[in-house]
This record gives sequence, structure tokens and C-alpha cells, in this order.
Amino acid sequence: MKPLPTLLKTDPAQVDALSIEQVIALCGNGKLGDNSQCSVELRKYFQTAKTENLRNYLQSCLQNPFDRSGFVLQDIVNEFGRRLDYTVENGPYQGKSNAIGFDGLWSDSDGYCIVAEVKTTDAYRINLDTTVARYREALTATGRITKESSVLIVVGRQDTGDLEAQVRGSKHAWTIRLISAEALAKLVALKENSELDSVGKIHELLIPFEYTKLDKIIEIAFTAAEDASNAFEEDEAGDSDALPTGEETEAKQHRTSPEAISALRSSIIESLTYAHAPLVKKSRALYWSADKTLRVVVTISRQYGEGQGSYWYAYFSDWDKFLSEASTGLYVLGGIGRKEAYALPFEWIHSRLKHIDVAERRDGKNHWQIRLYPAEGGKPALRLNNGQDESLEDFKIDLVRPSNSPQR
Repeated sequence: MKPLPTLLKTDPAQVDALSIEQVIALCGNGKLGDNSQCSVELRKYFQTAKTENLRNYLQSCLQNPFDRSGFVLQDIVNEFGRRLDYTVENGPYQGKSNAIGFDGLWSDSDGYCIVAEVKTTDAYRINLDTTVARYREALTATGRITKESSVLIVVGRQDTGDLEAQVRGSKHAWTIRLISAEALAKLVALKENSELDSVGKIHELLIPFEYTKLDKIIEIAFTAAEDASNAFEEDEAGDSDALPTGEETEAKQHRTSPEAISALRSSIIESLTYAHAPLVKKSRALYWSADKTLRVVVTISRQYGEGQGSYWYAYFSDWDKFLSEASTGLYVLGGIGRKEAYALPFEWIHSRLKHIDVAERRDGKNHWQIRLYPAEGGKPALRLNNGQDESLEDFKIDLVRPSNSPQR
């Protein structure tokens, strides 16, 4: 079989069918180790791997351990940190006497740093003074991190009672947090299906805090539930605030299924991957490349009204900011039932916002109303409030066959 980097370029779908052990065998010489080519290629693949694949690899490492599966678990946990929008430095697989041992360093946008420590099991006691807390102290003393930091112990198994009791009864209770690897994976899934403002709240969960008062946990749970209930309306721009007068009732009566929206979005992402680079899911509608230089917003609408080719979308200020920070930013419009989508460059759509109406929503989350109407030949064109229609033909992308595979 071809080496993994080659296979990812020529037949990425084949990689999805491989076990984690088979994936490792295709990296370098197939032997994981610090500074090995195998490790370099595996970590690079993990940065663009589908989140569902990472969760499957995680389960394999825990349920059917193999030689150096602990190294793989460490790399997966660090990749989950990246998916949670931390800047991550991978630590060594094996500690050395003359080096500071840590499994990962996760830094957020405010400079707060988490020292990650990965344990396959809590079946044995660990010395919190020598194997965990001193890593943080040494990193602080050398200036690698500041005192605005804490330790996060990620344990493979979910039953972590013994280790919890050990941490709770130690002097490090206010600098150490504990989470199972599966719960960390669920946090990634929560973040990928929510909005940008949920990221900070998720980060708060991983930092030690006093939780006799449950307000913070309740707030995060409420935000997640609210995001889930709003996601579908925003996807179609099908909430009543976004639609033309008189079509609110129609929108409520003719909802598009989440499965159809997901299939179309999957097809769009696959098409953009072939044309540009592999894309990783950041949140419900946002994607970016591993180096974050390519950023994409994908939004979906069904057809509205009697005429062929009328579609309505939302464009939020958070999305505009997200795209503005990329070397290449694309606002992509998908239409249910269409075999093409339209990838509008950020500069193009941003320059036209002054001629696009703003919808004032009851929840205060205002957005620009992107209206597509049929132009010559029934091809969708952007309708501006100055009476002009802008052709989108230069931005058309033909879609690959919709995939039912999970998103990256």
C-alpha cells in the first residue's frame, strides 16, 4: 500500500477504512518514537483527520491496546486540544532526565496555559508532586508558561474515582483538573456543533474552579442547548426574521430535513478539499485548514417562493470577522437540490455589505440578508438593495456526490 501522505492525496476515502494500527504502519518506517518521521506524519494526518476517525482511534487504543498505543492516545488528546481552539505544543512521548516532562502544552487566546498529562488508566496511583505538579512549576520557572496556568489530567477510562479522590485530597486540588478522554471527545463534538461564543465557556470547564455554586455549569449547558435549537433555523436562514414578508408560514410548514442539509454540506466540504486543502470543522458552519490560512463558512438554504432559483441566507458579523483573518476566506452558499454551490471570496462579499439589508432579529443576533434570485437562464444572482443583481457564475463550484461520511 502507498505511504500515508501519498494515499491522503490520491484516495483519502481509503484512509477512513483503515484501523489506527494500519495508519501507523503507513507512516515513515511504521515505528512511533520521539522525533521520528512516523510521528511527524501521524501528527500531520491527525490535524486534518475526521473527528469521528479520531474518536474511533481513541476507542481502539483503550479497548484493544497495542505496542505504543499510549503514544497514539497522547497525540489524539493533543489534537482534541487543537479542535478546542487551543494552540498546542506536543510533548515528548518519553521523559528524559535532563528535560521537563509534559504530554502537551495548550494555550488559549488570552495566554492561559494548560499542561496536559495523559494517562491510559487510573488503576495505579501517581505521584502528583513529582510527575505532574513539578512539570508546571518547572515550566513556570523557565518562563515557558506563567502562573496563569493549570494541569489537566486526561485519563483513558471513564471510571476515575481513585484518581479523583487523590487529587481532591492533595494540596494541588486548585491547580489540577481531571477529565476522561471520552468526555474530552464529547466537548469537541459540542464545540463543533455550536457557535463561536461557546468556545470560551468550554475552556472554562477545563480550568479548576469552585463548583459548590452550579451557575457556571448551568450556563454552559444552557448555551449548548440554545445553540442546538437555533442551529437549524440559521442553517437555512429559515427563521422568520430572515425571510421575505409573507413566507414565514411557508418556512414553518416546509422545513428541510437535517439529513439533507448535512449531506449537502458534506458534499461542499469534499469539493473544497479537492480544490484547495483538507478542511477541519471548527463549529457548526465554520471550517478551516490545519494552518488556518484557508477559512470557509458554509450555509445552506432551500428554495423559497414560486420562482425557480430564489434562496435566502444569513451572513453574521462573527462570520465576517472569521473570514477576514484568513489568507483565503470563502463564504459558500449551498442550495438544497442543486448540483453546484457558490464560493464567494471574503473581499467580494464584504465589499457589498453596504448594499445588503440587515435583518433585526428578536434575539438581537442581527445579520445581513443574502438574497439570490434567478437571473438570465435561471442562474442565481445576488440581489442588492440598490436595485442591482450581481452574477455569481465566476464563483460556481461543481459538487462531488454527497457523502454520508462524518465531517472532519
